[in-house]
Amino acid sequence: MKSRNWVRFFLSTLIVGGVATSIVGFILRWSEYEKLFLSFNIVEIIAVLFWLIGVGFIFSIISQMGFFAYLTVHRFGLGIFRSVSLWNSVQILLIIFVLFDLVYFRYQFFAQTGDSIVPYILVAVVILLFSAVIAYFKQKQTNKDAFVPALFFMVVVSVIEWMPALRVNDRDWLYLMLFPILICNAYQLLILPKMTNDSPKAKKS
Repeated sequence: MKSRNWVRFFLSTLIVGGVATSIVGFILRWSEYEKLFLSFNIVEIIAVLFWLIGVGFIFSIISQMGFFAYLTVHRFGLGIFRSVSLWNSVQILLIIFVLFDLVYFRYQFFAQTGDSIVPYILVAVVILLFSAVIAYFKQKQTNKDAFVPALFFMVVVSVIEWMPALRVNDRDWLYLMLFPILICNAYQLLILPKMTNDSPKAKKS
């Protein structure tokens, strides 16, 4: 990737993180922020917006660190296993392991007596379904071998990046961090070929 494209990649992902976090933040606490809009309190709205954008920038940077770390790990994996199918099998096992742990350990550590496990399962299912959709588009964008690596990145790396909020286990922080992380990771996966001129169209030209 050329330095100019890397700067564009970094800044555009930063903006995506800021915008996504701002939208999610206002939705999560709309009951609290609604009165600011009703009273047309511009100063307070801008203050909250800037705070959310700043937090979103942090989430974006975490997402980008995870993305470039995975690109390195992926190359090491291909080099170690020397087979795309074998490396993909390992990644599938890790995806299952991480999703199981996400449900089991969250329920064990944070569930109160009598709490249902269903909400914990639903979070994992949402992550998996969203990741599968993004992986499908990544496969269509590149080739069939890209599905499993994309799914692994969207599930496993996203959960790892989500760990600070998972430790706190505050509902607002959980969702405030999760959705921007997923959006930033999806954006990076799908925009990378355009930045590296590695898309099918670029190859044809």
